[in-house]
Amino acid sequence: MSRRAFIRWLLAIGAALVGLSAFFSQMVKKKFMAEDQPALSSENPEPSQAAAQPSAEPLPTGPLMSYFILSDLHISVGDPLTGKKLRQALDDITHFDGPVDAIMLTGDLTDSGTERDYKELRTIVNEYKLPPVHANMGNHDYYTIWINKANNWDQAAVPNGKSDEVSREQFKKFFGYKTLYNDFTTKGHSILLLSQEAYVQERPEVGEGAWYSDEQLAWFKERVKALYQPGRPLFVMTHQPLPPNGTDGGTHQLIRAIQFRETLKPYKNVFVFCGHRHQDFQNGTPHYVQETFHYFHNASVGRTLNRAYQQEAKNKAQGIYVQVFADKVVVRGREFSNRTFLEEANWSIDLQKAQA
Repeated sequence: MSRRAFIRWLLAIGAALVGLSAFFSQMVKKKFMAEDQPALSSENPEPSQAAAQPSAEPLPTGPLMSYFILSDLHISVGDPLTGKKLRQALDDITHFDGPVDAIMLTGDLTDSGTERDYKELRTIVNEYKLPPVHANMGNHDYYTIWINKANNWDQAAVPNGKSDEVSREQFKKFFGYKTLYNDFTTKGHSILLLSQEAYVQERPEVGEGAWYSDEQLAWFKERVKALYQPGRPLFVMTHQPLPPNGTDGGTHQLIRAIQFRETLKPYKNVFVFCGHRHQDFQNGTPHYVQETFHYFHNASVGRTLNRAYQQEAKNKAQGIYVQVFADKVVVRGREFSNRTFLEEANWSIDLQKAQA
């Protein structure tokens, strides 16, 4: 091969190498650009869309509504300890580290239903700046018929110139009610308060039981239907407890219990609270029973008792704190004498959701 031919051969090899280098460079560039950038399309691209968001808002973390239930105050001028305990409860509530939208008093507000006991109750309540207070009547709120003009117990002289009507009017006047049974709604949640309508002066057969008239039970049925909201709790306050399921009650019980239960049977998320038993939350006595509704027995502010009705619990003053959340109701027993919650009385009830 001549020198000139050899040079032409080298130039041809160089050109080929440069071409191969450019080819591989383009291939590498396309590969990495394809990974870093979206491919172009001759079609008009669809506008970008935001990621789908959940349709339901997250549940609120705080309570939607909260209130206290105080049962069996038994305020008596002759028993200063009852006034002391109520003051402990109200002082705790007014300094409570949490929301309090209302206070429910579920019967036996006074020990004898006399004018002077109501006056003492008024004196104590007026010492505090309180949220709305509502109440129903218990059997002791009819006891004025047992008390004579000297403010002594006088069973032989019953009704001592008084009547069940006098007791009803005293109660209504104290709270500014037109009727004995009422309902209260705050923050979209409702509470119904049923009241004993007669005592032994008018109906000797009822004893210490809670008698409700046809009118009250018709009102109860209508108001439950009107106030009930699917997915939300509805609260009912009584004084006397219910008898065993399937029976009507007698003395110390809610008498027309079969009709009471039938009224609530179609509805979910109903919570019923009663007083009257006075039993200490810490004595092992059951305070919660699940029926078609959730049923709670409160303790007592004025006279908390243990099982044997002894004096071990005489310095205790107990009640219930209720918190309503979007998905549950929390019910907690409170000891007002030392401002603590009780581990033995702590329930969290999930709410059944409304049907779609």
